[in-house]
Amino acid sequence: MNFNYHEQEYEEFPNFKGGEKSLYAKMFHDEKNRIIYGKLIPGASIGVHTHETNSEIIYITKGTGRVLMDGEYEKLEAGMCHYCPKGHTHSLMNDSDAELEFFAVVPEQNQLS
Repeated sequence: MNFNYHEQEYEEFPNFKGGEKSLYAKMFHDEKNRIIYGKLIPGASIGVHTHETNSEIIYITKGTGRVLMDGEYEKLEAGMCHYCPKGHTHSLMNDSDAELEFFAVVPEQNQLS
């Protein structure tokens, strides 16, 4: 299955997960995965949240920013990948003066009984 994000319009998600400003995203999701091409304008963020039932992989394609991972800040730039395992907490922020673009995958994982 292929997705052509060039043919899809961005959807705006104001204050996504309690963050600042808006997340702009092109998304595909089914019962197994959420696949996202997103951007944050300067000063925008995705709010702090915990991955209780899944993990998240974020690959930065353009710009710079930082993540807050389990209470510690880490710088990110194009070409870097951030991984938030199941059970951990993170946030993504654009603290630069240019757009931050990224590709993210959130695979749904089975919960252990």
